[in-house]
Order: sequence, then C-alpha cells, then structure tokens
Amino acid sequence: MKHGFIKVAAATPTIKVADCNLNAENIIVDLKECASQGAKIIVFPELVITGYTSGDLFYQETLQDAAIKALSKIRKASVNINALIFVGLPLRVGGRIYNTAAAIFEGRILGVIPKTYLPNYNEFYEKRQFGEAPQKNSIIELDNQKVVFGTKILFQCRDIPELIVAAEICEDLWVMTPPSAAHALAGASVIVNLSASNETVGKEDYRRNLVCGQSARLISAYIYSDIGDGESTTDIVFAGHNIIAENGKILAETQLFQNKTIYSEIDVYSLAYERSKLANYAGNTEGYDTVEFVFNPAETVLTRQYPKYPFVPSEEQELSNRAELILTMQAHGLKKRIHHTGVKTVVIGVSGGLDSALALLVAARAVKLAGKDANSVLGVTMPCFGTTNRTLTNAQRLMTALGTGSQKVEIGDAVKDHLNKIGHTGQMDVTFENAQARERTQVLMDIANLTNGLVVGTGDLSELALGWATYNGDHMSMYGVNASVPKTLVKYLIRYEALKAGGELKEVLLDILDTPISPELLPPQEGEIAQITEDLVGPYALHDFFMYYLIRMGFPPSKVYRIAKLAFLNEMDEETVKKWLEVFIKRFFSQQFKRSCLPDGVKIGSVALSPRGDWRMPSDASPSLWLKELEQE
Repeated sequence: MKHGFIKVAAATPTIKVADCNLNAENIIVDLKECASQGAKIIVFPELVITGYTSGDLFYQETLQDAAIKALSKIRKASVNINALIFVGLPLRVGGRIYNTAAAIFEGRILGVIPKTYLPNYNEFYEKRQFGEAPQKNSIIELDNQKVVFGTKILFQCRDIPELIVAAEICEDLWVMTPPSAAHALAGASVIVNLSASNETVGKEDYRRNLVCGQSARLISAYIYSDIGDGESTTDIVFAGHNIIAENGKILAETQLFQNKTIYSEIDVYSLAYERSKLANYAGNTEGYDTVEFVFNPAETVLTRQYPKYPFVPSEEQELSNRAELILTMQAHGLKKRIHHTGVKTVVIGVSGGLDSALALLVAARAVKLAGKDANSVLGVTMPCFGTTNRTLTNAQRLMTALGTGSQKVEIGDAVKDHLNKIGHTGQMDVTFENAQARERTQVLMDIANLTNGLVVGTGDLSELALGWATYNGDHMSMYGVNASVPKTLVKYLIRYEALKAGGELKEVLLDILDTPISPELLPPQEGEIAQITEDLVGPYALHDFFMYYLIRMGFPPSKVYRIAKLAFLNEMDEETVKKWLEVFIKRFFSQQFKRSCLPDGVKIGSVALSPRGDWRMPSDASPSLWLKELEQE
C-alpha cells in the first residue's frame, strides 16, 4: 500500500437464482481468490446472494432467511481476510424489504446500504418488491450484530485516512443526482457500485461512459461490479460488465459474458492531491456515519500501466486529432498576438532542429489565419561555430517548402569580436556557448525592429522544466508558441505535419526528426554534430515522464522512480532512471529563475510552467526534501 496504491477487485461469480447457499459458496470461492491476489477492496454484484431476477420470490420469508444465512456464511469466511467486501442481498428492515449492499470486514458486518433509486420502467419493476431508502441512518440488528443501516455511510481506513469508501447500487449511478456525488463531498475517495445491469445493444458503451465520467466528476476511484451468467433469461440477459475507473480513466474492464474478476490498483494519494487543489470538496459530512477499519501493511504489486509518453496519445486516430487541435491552438494564440500588435512580420530563428521546425509550422498557420501571405514569416538562419551542413540545409529546405521568407546572418565574427572585447581567452566554455545564443537573440530582435516584426520563441516545455536555455538568449522572445509543448510531443506534431503534407515538406521534416537534438554551440567533429543534448541532460522521454508525474500529478520522487522503472523496464536500468531523476529535480529547482520571467505563450495541455498561470514557485526554493525522499527509495 506504499505510495497510496490499493489493490481492488470487481468479481462476478456464477449463480443460480434463489439458491442462496450455492451462491454463497461461489462468492466465497471468488472472495478467497481475490484475497490471494492481494485485493483489499472486493465488490460483488447487486443482489448476488439471491439473484437479481428472483421477482416476487423476494417476498418469501424462505428466500429472505436463506439470504441472511448466506450472508452469515460469507461473513464467517471473511474472518481471516483483511479486505473490505461488498455483497448484495435483499433485507427486511422494519417491515419493508430493501435492495441492499452489505459491507463486511474480517468477520464483521460494518454497515448495510439500501438502494436509493428504484427503477420502475421498461423491464424494471423494483418498486413492486423493494422500498426506497430511508432518509436517515439507523442501527439495526443483523446476524447478531449491531449494524449501521442507511445510505450515508463512509468506511474509512484508519491507517490510510485518504481511503474513504462509500457505496451506491446500480440505478443510483444512472439518475440525475447520484448518491455518489454527496458521498464524494463528504470525503469518499472510492465509490463502489453493486449492479445488475442487463445487456441491450449499445448499453455497454453508455455504461462505460457513465462509470468513467462519474469517476472524473468526483475525482474518485469507481469500482463497478455487474451480475452475469446464472441470472434468469426469461426476458433479459446479463453480461457481467465489470469496470474499475480512476479519475476519468478506465484501469480495468471485463469483456461481456465472461463472468470474470478484474483487478487493478487505485491511487488514493493521487486522488487526494487532485482534490486538494479544488475548493468544492469542503467535507460536508452532515448525516453521515463513519465506520473505521484497518488494513494490515502489505506491498501492493503494480499491474496498472503507466505510459512512457504521458503527453502523447497512444491511439493513432486520437493522436492525429490531438495534433491538429494543438497546432490550431498554437496558431490561434499567435494570430491573436499578430492582430493585437499590428506587426508586418513574424521573425523566427530557424536552426534545422525540432523546436524551430514546429514554431515555423505554427507561424505559417498563424499568418494564414491572420490573412497574411506565408512570406510574412521571416525565417532567419544564423550559422556559427557548431552549425552543421545538415541542419543549415534542412532549415533552408523547410522555409522553401513552406514558402516563408528567409534570411541568413553569419554571426561567427560578431561573437569572436564580442568575446575578445570582454577578455575571453578562447576556451570552449559556457561563455563561448552562451555568447552565440545571445548574439542570435540580438539579431532576431533587431531584425524584428527593422521589419516591424515580432520574434517568436522556439523553446519547448521540456527545456523550460530543465532550464536548458541561455538566459536572455534563446530563453527570450516576444511570444513563445512552444512554451507548453513537451519535447516528446514536439516530435509527434512534426511527424503528423510531415505525413499530412507529403512531398518535399515531408522529406525535410522526417530528416529533422532523425537529426540528433543539439544546440550546436560546439564545433562539429568530422562534419557531424558534436554536442548531443540528451547525453548532457538526459533522455527527454524520461524527463517528460518525470515532469508529468512530479508536476501534474504531484507524486513524490520515490513514487515517480517506482513507476518509471516499470514504464522503462526494457529500455533503461534502475540506476540510469534514478540518476536522471536526480538531475531533473536539481535542474527544475535551480532553473526556476528562468521560468519566472517567461515570454507570453498559450497553454496547450494540463502541464504549463508560466509564472502567470499554472506554476508559482520561488526561484530560491531548496530541492533537499525531494532529493532526500528519493534517496530513501
């Protein structure tokens, strides 16, 4: 359970309608299997002890008594199982029969939750047999125990206070105001749903969207257990569609008609972090009873997947749609700035690398939106000591393919003159490198003044996170179109444009993608790039992974390290991952001063580092706590 990971299960046992003893035996078999897999929250379907389709048999005392005996049998089987278990059964309370969910823990019944909304339309006739849930909680006696009965019950783990579980039953999710909304406002981070949702054409997608959407609205985990094979098929059929979701993402799901158990690990610390940023979770617990339980310490083995590229969609069609949207957002942001300032040109330093290629593509779109010709974009190449023929040629080819204006300014003599004047002795040090970057920025700014233009920056989000930019050099511009686009996404955006364009533009973009990432500030070796960025600061795939989970998700470094080892299992050893994570943390803290004075630039995704928007941090904050936490892993 380290890092807030809790293994959960949604199980669909095979049942026989009205055979409570057999159903209890099958539930216990599945219960023990779930426990052997390390599940700490185990959810069974609605009315699973009797079968949902028992009809008027629910009135029969014989069935009611058998259901309670079956519940007792399940309860006793759970004595040595350290898990919170939910099972569905009919229960007579105060002369009325209720459709309920019983919560069991280590041989105790912790509470019983009646169904709030009873469907009474089409194939459903629940109001015929069941009463609507009482407005207030009460205490009942069940299986020789005093038990809380009502809809407002929270089950809280004493040693993991962020883990608060509440239950609703089937139709409760499908109505306009699901009880789970109130449960979440009261603090519930995990919602379980015991369901008997019959299958009709198209219902699978709708059900999935409901579960996924509710988990997103509530910023919760949602465990949905559906009844399946064994129910009566007199008029309807059930498919056992189990779903585990977390904050809008499906973690696990069964295929229909399989009667399978699904498992995943929910992250309650992550949910608590997300909720802590919202003001509307005020903890309204009026009318609620909280029942505590304690989980034994256990290591949760992770099976859920963390994608290596969290900023990049995995599906090709989704990637294409996302790429088009991002490029359009970038272009509209720049178009607005063009209109506002009334400039005649958009000036971009084109290096033949990834970032400047993306900025040029965006600028070409933006001027078109602004009603200007492509040649109002002025691409400037500024070859110097480290420039290779490949990158210089690709820069020119790109501008030609896009039909933009172009200008070449040799800056080598100017940089040498400047270095001589300040007494630099000629060594290839940081002064030697940064003087080139600052000279390029000065050239761009002056050309913009000369042409009544605006300098568009090319630096991306990954470089901003690492501080991989020369202060008041490539760090500065009049508008940064790539400011919230991470490097891994830059590559996919360029590939998207290449495949869409074809011809010469496609060829040059693909060659740019194949070119090693480099600032080209050191002389080439035998005509090849000598300075490889990822050799110096680490792989961008790792850094983007670190950035997403440290900044967007708020994970501590040890947790980021844990999931990064899994995500990059077949590519990098643990020592390499840890080394670059330390580099990321140190650079992120030490380079905040560069982010504190960033140019304007439109926010694209869920992670942005603008000091005016998403990220506010003192420039002299210490990374010591984060580094120490990582050392303890």
